[in-house]
Amino acid sequence: MGDFVVKLVRCLFVAVMAGSLLGCGGGGGGGSSYSGGGGGGGTVTPPAGGWVAGVFQAASSFKDKCAAARTGSDIEGNPFPDRAGTATDEKNWLRSWTRETYLWNTEVADTNPALGGTRLQYFDTLKTFATTASGKPKDDFHFSEPTAEYLARRNSAATASYGAEFVVISANVPRDVRVVFTEPGSPAEELSGGQKKLIRGSRILTVNGIDLVSGGTTQAEVDALNNGLWPASSGTTTTLTVQDPGASSSRTIMVTSQNLVTKAVNRTRILNSGGQKVGYILFNTFSPYSSETEIVTAMQQMQTEGVADLVLDLRYNGGGLLAVASQVSYMVAGDTRTAGKTFESLRFNAAAGTRDPVTGEANDPVPFYRTGLGFTVADGTPLPSLNLPRVFVLATGNTCSASEAVVNGLRGAGVEVVLIGDGTCGKPYGFYPQDNCGETYYTIQFQGVNHLGFGDYADGFVPNNASGSFGVRLPGCKVNDDYGHELGDAGEGLLAAALGYRSTATCPALVSSAVRSSSASVSTSKLPSIAVEKPERWIMERNRDMTLPR
Repeated sequence: MGDFVVKLVRCLFVAVMAGSLLGCGGGGGGGSSYSGGGGGGGTVTPPAGGWVAGVFQAASSFKDKCAAARTGSDIEGNPFPDRAGTATDEKNWLRSWTRETYLWNTEVADTNPALGGTRLQYFDTLKTFATTASGKPKDDFHFSEPTAEYLARRNSAATASYGAEFVVISANVPRDVRVVFTEPGSPAEELSGGQKKLIRGSRILTVNGIDLVSGGTTQAEVDALNNGLWPASSGTTTTLTVQDPGASSSRTIMVTSQNLVTKAVNRTRILNSGGQKVGYILFNTFSPYSSETEIVTAMQQMQTEGVADLVLDLRYNGGGLLAVASQVSYMVAGDTRTAGKTFESLRFNAAAGTRDPVTGEANDPVPFYRTGLGFTVADGTPLPSLNLPRVFVLATGNTCSASEAVVNGLRGAGVEVVLIGDGTCGKPYGFYPQDNCGETYYTIQFQGVNHLGFGDYADGFVPNNASGSFGVRLPGCKVNDDYGHELGDAGEGLLAAALGYRSTATCPALVSSAVRSSSASVSTSKLPSIAVEKPERWIMERNRDMTLPR
């Protein structure tokens, strides 16, 4: 494991690498000396009474001292590092770890860990409670989960799915669940009678005979609806009645789940606009490693076609590998605009100085990567580049983390980003997941800033004509997501707005909703209704992943 850790390069949080971080001790400081409040002062004699406000022992002195020590090995074969300790030891580790590595460590109230409350209750207090300009919590990402669950999810490369992403527009009667997109070659896309089984905007009416729109009045029925829409395992066959956009009648299909990995580049198009070629790329994730090959191939297509502009559709992209985000930004901007500039730098708490307080390594900035890095494109392979002065980014509230880093990084290099859709999620921050005594903790440890030193977009990037007074305003248009057209169709709402803005620099009128009710018969008499519930996205899917190939 030691060599494994050494080869990590400033890892924020990595689906593949974080296991090495789980095995490391606290960042910054060793031994058991006490240090004063700012992370800087000299050592003092440990107090006889234990806790003293503002006096912190090194986190490493409490690491892996557990009230209930684990024995054996985890699912990756790593022996548990636990040793006998107490619940107070565990809370002392959280206290010191927060002081050493938390981005806003001076905004955390220092309370006695020996007092009442569990380790999780204590962890909930170890964050800033300040808010952004809009009133949302400045730290909206403080979280923990059992390490066994963390490892199980991290080691599950594929997930049971039909290959269709659903959106829950209305969770209660009259319920409205629609198809957002389908994965190429998936069960949801299999041709049936010359028609795709599911298309964007298809409304789900029944699931295995249960009325999704107005039925499901018992918990058992709603559980069956949830299990049918989001299967837990492969090989699950489900019968769906659906109504396609614009259709006056419904149809019935059967789909069988498979273990699928999200395809990073879902589709590409070359469109004609004003006599020029405009490229379109639907890019849904910066992970897994295959994203490097897929986006490089897509950009090569754009370069070969000689596109005059690019529409990069990140509306459902929650993040992933920051190195791939850097590659994408370079391929948009090219050599001249990125020469001598950094893509992103990490800003830690003030006490960290020039080093990463978690890894102890030098805090070197992330460059604009101009070559393959060895994820799935050979290390050193020159990347294609479009050399564009601007890019159109399609965004929603699901556009997060590494996707926002592309927007911010390009702006730092002088590339104009035109934002079409809605405000992004607002996550310029990142963390290293850290195990201690069977719980994995996520505590914000850095802020990403671009070449100009800017990273203050906790209220997201927003199109210039959006209502409200919060968020970083960019040129572009507020447009509701349009489920009546396939993604990549020139008539689809966000893409059409981008093409229109490209020609006239004006925005379409904003309609109240892009979703119209289906003509399906809806009854609201069966009350009370129970909400269907889409599984939450794992926190690791909305994060900057700092992994580089080993």
